[in-house]
Amino acid sequence: QLCQLLDTTGQGWRRLAEVAGLEKRFKCSAEELELCSLRVLEPQGSPTQGLLQLLAERDCTLGYLLGCLQRMGHTQACQLLSSAAQAMIHITVQPESQLVTEGTRVSLSCWATGPPRLTYQWFCGKQEVPGATAPELVIDTAAGPGPGWYICRVNCGATFTFSRWAHVQVERSSSPSSASGYCPTMTGLQILQQPRPCHLAEGDTLVLECRAIGNPPPQYQWFRNRRPVEGAQTPQLQVKLVTTAERGSYSCHVFNLFHEVWSREVDVEIGEGPGQRPPTLCGVWWGQQDCPALFPAPPSPVLAATDKVALLVGNMHYQHHKQLKAPMVDVHTLSTLLRQLDFKVVSLLDLCKTEMQMAVNEFLLLLHKGVYAGLLYYAGHGYENFGNSFMVPIDAPSSYTSAHCLCVQQVLQSMQQRRTGLNIFLLDMCRKRNLNDDIIPQVGALQVTANIVFGYATCADAEAYELSQGELSNGIFITFLKRWLLQDEKITVLLDKVAEGEWGAAGDSNSPGQPPADPPVPPADMGTLEITRGRQALELRSNLSERRALTDPIRPPGQEEFSARNLQWAKAHVLPESRHLRFDCGVTVQLGFAAEFSNIMIIYTRVVGTPEGIAKCEAKLTDIPQELDVDLKCTNKESPEEVGSPLAPAWSLDCPSCCLYSRLCGLQKLRQELEFTVCLQYRYQGMDEFVEERRTVSVGKPLIAKLNLR
Repeated sequence: QLCQLLDTTGQGWRRLAEVAGLEKRFKCSAEELELCSLRVLEPQGSPTQGLLQLLAERDCTLGYLLGCLQRMGHTQACQLLSSAAQAMIHITVQPESQLVTEGTRVSLSCWATGPPRLTYQWFCGKQEVPGATAPELVIDTAAGPGPGWYICRVNCGATFTFSRWAHVQVERSSSPSSASGYCPTMTGLQILQQPRPCHLAEGDTLVLECRAIGNPPPQYQWFRNRRPVEGAQTPQLQVKLVTTAERGSYSCHVFNLFHEVWSREVDVEIGEGPGQRPPTLCGVWWGQQDCPALFPAPPSPVLAATDKVALLVGNMHYQHHKQLKAPMVDVHTLSTLLRQLDFKVVSLLDLCKTEMQMAVNEFLLLLHKGVYAGLLYYAGHGYENFGNSFMVPIDAPSSYTSAHCLCVQQVLQSMQQRRTGLNIFLLDMCRKRNLNDDIIPQVGALQVTANIVFGYATCADAEAYELSQGELSNGIFITFLKRWLLQDEKITVLLDKVAEGEWGAAGDSNSPGQPPADPPVPPADMGTLEITRGRQALELRSNLSERRALTDPIRPPGQEEFSARNLQWAKAHVLPESRHLRFDCGVTVQLGFAAEFSNIMIIYTRVVGTPEGIAKCEAKLTDIPQELDVDLKCTNKESPEEVGSPLAPAWSLDCPSCCLYSRLCGLQKLRQELEFTVCLQYRYQGMDEFVEERRTVSVGKPLIAKLNLR
């Protein structure tokens, strides 16, 4: 519909290309625009479709596209795109009503999926809650806004949708209900209302209810006969017009980020009429146990993971070897996509050998039986000797051997010991022979598990290449992988598509008389890329027997290990809370934080309150710990782009305007808590000299620093 609008109006696709090109990375060359215009010669060809494809390959967001159409004044196109965006916003976690004791804190959660860069705003009644622009809202019942009805608005540009209402009730500590033994300050869970057994007739409505209280708020999943009930993720399970197929034993799994509990298991009996007892077979109720002699075996369950976790490592700034550019963008792209598939992702840049080994060890702690451990992705220098692959850390000497590197097969062996459900290695590195290394590592025999997938960016004894297309370019492997990664396909089928695409073998994409559905520039798969033909080709190795896919759902087990894994992952992703510093002169400075990777953090300072009489003031960071990788020339910059990060457009949208930005890399190197100084410089009206005040700030160990990889 958008193509039809822009192909036929005066305010059309060429005007859109002009407006979008005001940002340098979205500017299209004359040759590219000419290729777009030639699409009118194709059957059902559309120049707008060609332009949108070019913008998509440059990672143009829906919000930016909508802003361009608004600047063009194209009302009809804006309405079309806004309505499409609203349909794409889907709230996956709704806020839950909670009852807490006076003086404690309570947390409400609202999480949504949809177009990139969704924004949040919480309301108490009809009033906006100041500063409540994150998916999590923490309410201090002692300080306000306190009890009441809360709702969250999720925006994509001017398009929005609302969560459901959540009621926060506060009881005085002396009330009778406080004697139940529940302590609201803990992060545990307590079930307040258990489901009850029932006996129904066919056609009745089944209603089971399980209510719990906790902080963070509880989530729910109902089970029948120990199998999850699809879509049953609210405190109340309701099934209308029941039949005998709904008989069975029901229970509810209640969990939050750190803990889990199970309700009691209750029997639901359904007869063919009012008051009838269900028939028995083989001495048990049908639906609770199989009767193979009388009934066929139940269908095999849908494959599912007990959890999905990924470790992504990109090494760029080598001390003794060629510097790389693509790993930063590749790791960022892959982490964004995997999070859409519900993976817990740890993304790290520029690790030495000790840090790489410790990161792998922490990654192994996230794994347990049934976990999709898959994804260990590595981008950087590497080599392959005697069938074993080695990842090269940034501190490897010029003539490195296996003693200086990490062996992928040894990591796999450790993963197998954790009884994982799927092991995927995506190795975006060279596989040339290392002539300095003639040692054959003693890895030992791997277990026969039929759940291993290796995706190599290049074949044996070959190199992997980067594309020289600017700082925001993906490597060749990720350029093609990102086009297929979100598809619901067996992982081996997906990687085959990356290698071969759907046009057939390389060289067949432009066969005479049969034009492809899309233009041959850019190609849809690695096999049709001219510059790498004969140099780099994806290689797939697998012994996977089942149809395992990255899109498989997660069904957590009823085990303590699940809570431990969640806690371990959460520790590596906690940012310091935004805070306000009030100086003696009366100036108030906001200190905020954003994460670029698990070991790279952005700190911004902003003056939010200035008393009368002060003409000018600014707050800068100083005394940053020396062990961190910080370029002092790129600290306290007025724009995100100046801090030395090509990914600034990705994280800066969540930061307020009029700030000074600093980028701290290598958080895994922190030995102590992160401590720095905020230096406030201000000048009074009528005076030329500046006055200086300093405030020391400690923010603990942020992000990956908590895991003490050193």
